[in-house]
Amino acid sequence: MSDKKPTLAETICETTRDYLLNHQGVIFGQCLNGAGQVAGTVPELTEEQGVIELPMADVMDSGIAVGYAYGNGANRDGRAIYLVRYAGFQWFNSVFLANFASKTKEMSGRPAPILIRTSSSDGSTGPSIGPVASSSIHGLFVRNPGMRIIAPMTPGEWVNGWDAWLDRDDPLFISEYRTGYGIRDEIPDIVHDNPDITLFPISTTRLNVLKALPVLEKEGIICNVIHLVWLKPCLINQRILDPLEKSRHGGIVLDSDFENGVSKCIACDIMQHTSRKVRVMGLEERTSGFATHLDNLPPTSEKIYKCVKNIVDK
Repeated sequence: MSDKKPTLAETICETTRDYLLNHQGVIFGQCLNGAGQVAGTVPELTEEQGVIELPMADVMDSGIAVGYAYGNGANRDGRAIYLVRYAGFQWFNSVFLANFASKTKEMSGRPAPILIRTSSSDGSTGPSIGPVASSSIHGLFVRNPGMRIIAPMTPGEWVNGWDAWLDRDDPLFISEYRTGYGIRDEIPDIVHDNPDITLFPISTTRLNVLKALPVLEKEGIICNVIHLVWLKPCLINQRILDPLEKSRHGGIVLDSDFENGVSKCIACDIMQHTSRKVRVMGLEERTSGFATHLDNLPPTSEKIYKCVKNIVDK
């Protein structure tokens, strides 16, 4: 047996396998048993064992999964995992997730305890369908009451979200990124005594920030890095505020979604507790296309470097 730590993908797969086989759980989705088992995150099991293949109709699939959770799931525990293999498909699925699953407990007293997994990728550089299926879309659900959102990139962070879902009966949206599926180790914060700026990266931008750090250090620019995992609720505590207060040039929230979304919400929340300015970086305000030169990607390490250097040099 290998003594390597499990990757994020392996952790998701084995956690799901245990839940399906030993706790009578179910997972709904499309192409779960094909095309690489959704990047190796779905166990190769049968429908009788809890892997429920849905038809290729994105508008209705979420309704089936939500209805199962709402109806207490026949002979199982009443919870449901719903996996959307490409994040952009959430534009179709969001109807039942945002307008029923997240609201039913408040309105009727009856919950729909569904775990919503979304797998994101970067434009034409990964398995995607251009503007239809690439990039994160967690900002779509931030404005809806009744739904929590987490964007894990490590095994431990994902398990934290899983445990949080099992601990309560409200829906949880897990925003995953395929660039994180091979990660085995946890990613610690980086805090300096006399920083120039504090970076608050989300999702795959966390990896791009880490790539930018050595280049910035060569320029004599010292950056704190505070990784944001829970997006809703995002707890604004001393872990976030103390490094920011010591930063001469404030901070930046970096997201793999559009700037007019969760990144601005978090930046605004942070600035309610400090005099420091907190900026945002995310996807450009434009639609991506089906070719590499039309991709709209999360902030790259080069863009992060240029942005930070411009702020510090002013």
